[in-house]
Amino acid sequence: GRLQSVRRHVSATDGPRGSFADHFGGVARGYASFRPTYPRALFDWLAEVAPSRSLAWDCATGSGQAAVDLAAGFARVIATDASAAQIAQATPHPRVEYRVATAEDSGIATGSVDLVAVAQALHWFDLGRFNAEARRVLVRGGVIAEWAYGLTRVDGDAVDALVQHYYSEVVGPWWPPERSHIETGYRDLAFPFTRLDAPPFTMAVDWNLGQLLGYLRTWSATARFTQARGFDPVLALGERLAPHWGPPAQARRVSWPLVLRAGRADPPV
Repeated sequence: GRLQSVRRHVSATDGPRGSFADHFGGVARGYASFRPTYPRALFDWLAEVAPSRSLAWDCATGSGQAAVDLAAGFARVIATDASAAQIAQATPHPRVEYRVATAEDSGIATGSVDLVAVAQALHWFDLGRFNAEARRVLVRGGVIAEWAYGLTRVDGDAVDALVQHYYSEVVGPWWPPERSHIETGYRDLAFPFTRLDAPPFTMAVDWNLGQLLGYLRTWSATARFTQARGFDPVLALGERLAPHWGPPAQARRVSWPLVLRAGRADPPV
């Protein structure tokens, strides 16, 4: 799958002491393969509201899913991630330049970016420093868009109940505390930009059982559980899901609520 960033793609943070906690480096290959894709309409809308389509910055790009989609609407995309392992798995594209850099110190020229995009990653940042960096790199009237997708829902009550139990009870204690910001739709995080009214966007895929399990293995909580306990908790979940799923190759609709907030660095001239 090509996912975005919608990275969020990435779970990386430049911590308060300058330390970088790479929650996803160990699952970078799976992250590139199993993360869902963001809706095409989202990227079309971003290209429409940006003051021009010269340069977009995909911050915390992960394996580059959102960067590739942004490249359909922008002449150039600079895609950064603090995780070298994630960048190593990034999808090549002639208009995307990948760089290892933090959200708070991008190395991008001042006043050069039409759009700053942050997909599924804002909760890992030092937000005050990132907001200052975004304002520095944006052109006047440039747009910043931050989005995330919430808790996975799967068609079928029995299947969905098992997935919810896995999320909250099995790997629940292993979610980094920053995960709570996704659950609240970023409502508690500062956004010092002039808000734009964004249309609603939906995010959904049709997956077989193996694809769903592959996705669950990309969760940072699953990786932390596995490291701490020494075994893969997805194996047991797969055994519990199998009787309710039907044939393993059967596809079920998997969906996520998409939260988006967008704004301008300054009123357009």
